[in-house]
Amino acid sequence: MPGRLLSLLVGGPRLIVSLPANSPALAQAAAAGGADALKVHLYVHHDASGTQFGSLAEERENLEQILALGLPVGIVPGAGDRMASREEMHELAAMGVDFFDCYAHDTPAWVARFSKMTRGVAINSLAARESLTDLEALGFELLEAAIVPHEGYGRPLTAADLAAYRTLRRTTRMPIIVPTQRAIQPEEAPILTEDIGVEAVMIGAIVTGREPEGIREATKRFAAAVRG
Repeated sequence: MPGRLLSLLVGGPRLIVSLPANSPALAQAAAAGGADALKVHLYVHHDASGTQFGSLAEERENLEQILALGLPVGIVPGAGDRMASREEMHELAAMGVDFFDCYAHDTPAWVARFSKMTRGVAINSLAARESLTDLEALGFELLEAAIVPHEGYGRPLTAADLAAYRTLRRTTRMPIIVPTQRAIQPEEAPILTEDIGVEAVMIGAIVTGREPEGIREATKRFAAAVRG
């Protein structure tokens, strides 16, 4: 049975908000602005927001409040050698987390058979597209196209970026999520969803800021652009 986000993506392009902190107030702001889904984090330092996210034990109360809003929620379960354990992933699924999303090079092999959530995978360079058909064959179901190098964060979206996303679209049948590593403008979102055919735009700190009002307003503008 498809997860909630996967089911939504069948109906047309969607907007995901990657929260700059696991904050119920920020989640409420995104929901009020019209987000279709939210993304939270564990065990990572998030470069774009500058936030250090803690363990499940440290973040549980906030995550439970975010999940109570009723939107599909995905999670980045860690990075490098700091990663949610098998037991914690089962706990997260039992809490109602809908999908996970992790760089392929950080994803433990065992999650290829973890069927309690939709299995997302992120790649950090266009060169990594060579493995996408194999990742799909192994059971991964969503692709985050996080292919902009750190030195390009916050700079304008370019034609070269569009070509790279289009290359990914031709490479895989997985639904593609494009995060706002670039300072994507709302009016550019239809280029990604309509002209290229990506299934979701995921906005984060680079375009939303870190305060509730900024998140609500950015979500409102992007939601209108993504849905046409």
